[in-house]
Amino acid sequence: MVRLALASLTVSSLMLGMLPAQAKDSQWPEHPLTLIVPFGPGSTPDQIARIIAGSAEKKLGQTIVIENKAGAGGNIGTNQVAKAKPDGYTFGISITGPLVNNQFIYSKLPYNPEKDLAPLTMAVTQPNVIVVTKKSGITTLQELIKKIQAEPDKLNFATSGTGTGSHLSMELMLQAVNGKATAVPYPSSPAALNSLIAGDTQFTALAPIAVLPLVKEGRLVALAQTSAQRNSSLPDIPTVSEAGAPGIEGAAWSGFIISSEVPIEIRNTLTDALLTALKDPEVEKKLKAQYMDPIPTTPEAFKEYMGQEKARWQPLIEKLDLKIN
Repeated sequence: MVRLALASLTVSSLMLGMLPAQAKDSQWPEHPLTLIVPFGPGSTPDQIARIIAGSAEKKLGQTIVIENKAGAGGNIGTNQVAKAKPDGYTFGISITGPLVNNQFIYSKLPYNPEKDLAPLTMAVTQPNVIVVTKKSGITTLQELIKKIQAEPDKLNFATSGTGTGSHLSMELMLQAVNGKATAVPYPSSPAALNSLIAGDTQFTALAPIAVLPLVKEGRLVALAQTSAQRNSSLPDIPTVSEAGAPGIEGAAWSGFIISSEVPIEIRNTLTDALLTALKDPEVEKKLKAQYMDPIPTTPEAFKEYMGQEKARWQPLIEKLDLKIN
């Protein structure tokens, strides 16, 4: 009888001991969260993060603090997300490079994007827009392609960095049309545009928010957008496929990620808050004003899409032998 009583007491004690932990889990989050952006203030991922976080924190009942950790093509900040304490209070936003391409470009990537990170949801997609200067006299993508084919290796194109969507979408197009041109990487979109205007490069593909003001001023000509379908805010600019290079797609996208060691219940709670924010009409309005389409997805759909991107870009990266030590 004594043994039975002791056993019952032990079981009861264990159950009581579990209650605070269970209650604590059910109340997550209990304090502010940190959202890591692996690029500088004012960058496209930074703008996206701030717009969506402002809505998501209403659902979570906690403040979301933005922390910029730029460097190494987004690898530094993305690695910090992967290595963060797995309590769910630190998550991140990232893009194609750190989540897909950089594992084939950087010889020493400090994290494994497929093992160390868990997808929460995609955030937005936006095309790059291929532009030339008004002074070039080129008015269509077909005209640019013919010039590239007629003058192999004589034209330069500006990119926002080696292995970025700005770079690879143009390499994919060149491969499709059997053309040759030299990629010239710059540290930012403004620097790439300056080179184009100065005549150091002859064409580029950059985010709409970077190039459209100059298109409206009449200094640049928009030839095509690199998405599979026309962006809803750019209905008058044809896709690359429509304009002369069928089957080419190279849209820029971003998505929310977290350490894969974070418990699934917490990940689901965070995903739910982000999905609610992405479906918020006010959030959608702000994103579309910057030529971005919100694309809320399940974690599974986001993971599948990254697999498709890997299949799209890995062969091209390896063919071009893009390597950064």
